[in-house]
Amino acid sequence: MKINLLGYTINLKFIILPIVYIIIGVVIFAIIKKIVVNATTKNKVLKVAQKQRVKTLSTVILNIIKYTIVILVILAIASLFGFKVGSILAGLGIGTALIGLALQDLAKDIIAGFSIITEGEYEIGDTIEVDGFMGEVTFIGLRTTRIRNFKGATKIIGNHYMDNVINYSVNNSLAVVDVSIAYETDEKLIEDTFNKLFKELNKKLEYATKDIEVWGVNDLSDSAVIYRVVVETKPMKHIQTERILRKEIKQAFDKVGIKIPYTQIEVHNGK
Repeated sequence: MKINLLGYTINLKFIILPIVYIIIGVVIFAIIKKIVVNATTKNKVLKVAQKQRVKTLSTVILNIIKYTIVILVILAIASLFGFKVGSILAGLGIGTALIGLALQDLAKDIIAGFSIITEGEYEIGDTIEVDGFMGEVTFIGLRTTRIRNFKGATKIIGNHYMDNVINYSVNNSLAVVDVSIAYETDEKLIEDTFNKLFKELNKKLEYATKDIEVWGVNDLSDSAVIYRVVVETKPMKHIQTERILRKEIKQAFDKVGIKIPYTQIEVHNGK
């Protein structure tokens, strides 16, 4: 259908069809976005870190879909005006290849980041170690991961370098305390003191997941018998638990007179 406007003949399909293509693209994206959002927000019991991962993943998916629809709409409109879409696609292919060569590391980071997010190798809040740097994950993006150590230093690492990761938050930790006791100490006194103390502590240790155990004599040193005490804790809570155990054992030993040997030096003046 054609109309004459101010002496010019205008084919209405060049006005109407582009608008129709754009509307179709917008509607399709709105429908897909609603489906993705509903699918990713349906579960209300996800952890904060998992919600962050799902949110990042859904954003990536929607961006890919959005740009794909935009490109298809542009190509459809270009075809309508007589452009050779095949030549355009060939040109895009060559351009993409050149850009890919120039931005190889960026592409590797994005691909690795997508893999990390989808597979859940680690979450925000996990304690991990990468190339000797250990800390808590504070951010996971498509390009980088940020880790903050206990001193507050933050390391930003490209995702394609995150291939040798040790995750300390997957399984429970083990608190281990070696206790030095004088050789002359009565074994029954040691056993009774441990049993009484640990019976009380088992109800108080905040991060313990099992009861405290005495694994027995771990070593016979020059001046002491070394007993090993262990308890399973929540991930990365073993250090705090070890400190509490040492303090409580020391106080319990002091009450019953059990000695913890320490190195002593005798000095003679030669007279």
